[in-house]
Amino acid sequence: MKVLVVNCGSSSLKYQLIDMENEALLAKGNFERIGEESAFITHKVNGEKYITKKPTMNHEDALRIVLGELTHKEYGVIKDLSEITAVGHRIVHGGELFDQSALVTEEVIQKIESLIPLAPLHNPAAVLGIRACQKAMPGVPMVVVFDTAFHQTMPVENYLYPIPYEYYEKYRIRRYGAHGTSHQFVSQLCAEMYGKPIESLKIVTCHLGQGASICAIDGGKCIDTSMGLSPLGGIAMVTRSGDLDPSVVTEIMKRENLTPEETNILLNKKSGLYGITGLDPDFREIESAAKENTNPRAKIAIKLFTKIIAKFIAEYAVSLNGLDAIVFTGGIGENQIDVRAQICEQLNWMGVKIDLEKNNVKSEQVEISSKDATIRTFIIPTNEELVIARDTLRIVNK
Repeated sequence: MKVLVVNCGSSSLKYQLIDMENEALLAKGNFERIGEESAFITHKVNGEKYITKKPTMNHEDALRIVLGELTHKEYGVIKDLSEITAVGHRIVHGGELFDQSALVTEEVIQKIESLIPLAPLHNPAAVLGIRACQKAMPGVPMVVVFDTAFHQTMPVENYLYPIPYEYYEKYRIRRYGAHGTSHQFVSQLCAEMYGKPIESLKIVTCHLGQGASICAIDGGKCIDTSMGLSPLGGIAMVTRSGDLDPSVVTEIMKRENLTPEETNILLNKKSGLYGITGLDPDFREIESAAKENTNPRAKIAIKLFTKIIAKFIAEYAVSLNGLDAIVFTGGIGENQIDVRAQICEQLNWMGVKIDLEKNNVKSEQVEISSKDATIRTFIIPTNEELVIARDTLRIVNK
């Protein structure tokens, strides 16, 4: 049984084809700049990379090209589209309507569309991806897997905002979180590595990438998370501001005469570490500039980033009434050695101590705790696509 996992952004389409007989990755890729003349696809099979530049105006055309890559005469991994048993779609926002994955129906699609105000950049693209798959592969069952579903176990005091309650009642404005599939996946692996059932553990998972979020997990269930109404909230990220004093937003809007849409772009795409440094929005470049002292604000930005994460971990230890383990995952969490070390150093006082030699790795599943640590620390590469494929298989088999 082969499952195609599709993750649509506003101008991108990421995908993986997974053989669920052994959970082997057959092919993966990313279609970028959809809607532009400069659109191109990067397709990977067995470590080989195939790049094709092709003007692509919409997601339907992009998916058609993706399916062509999967069945390509020279490097295709399937002979015919009939080999694809099911399709799993990543959906950023399920609001309060979805606390678990669901089989795609017209009613489900309409519910996802009703949540567009909560995820205006992500949910419309996801619907485009679903429609494109329906047209290209009629009759193939599809499942939607929500980033927010894992966080629906949060107690009300952790998801309500201290604003007039009527706005929650009218518009469902509350904390929803994101990266739920990643937090769920790595926390389960953490329990296996720890050697105890997840029901007995208190874990803080740190998904650190271009988008980043922290999650407090008690007995396998999320009780708190850093991202809020949208993926803009929480810790400072590469281009996103994270949490701010609300007066910062209103003051800038007033002084710069910005519309809500312009302010949204400012906070999502022009802020964070990029906003502080003015460097390219690539964490590796910012960290390199900090190490080489080529940009004085880069070092400040890295310190700010690690301190905010350390604060969230300490805060969640309070929410959990204790802490057994910390997990680092995501592109930054898995690969930035110094970032992990700086975060953990700021938490030495609470028993977080790492072995610097063990920490000197990238993208490895490993424990990096020192022998005298009372809180254990792990690096666990995430695999959101595998979680989506597993959920897709489980629901389709029902």
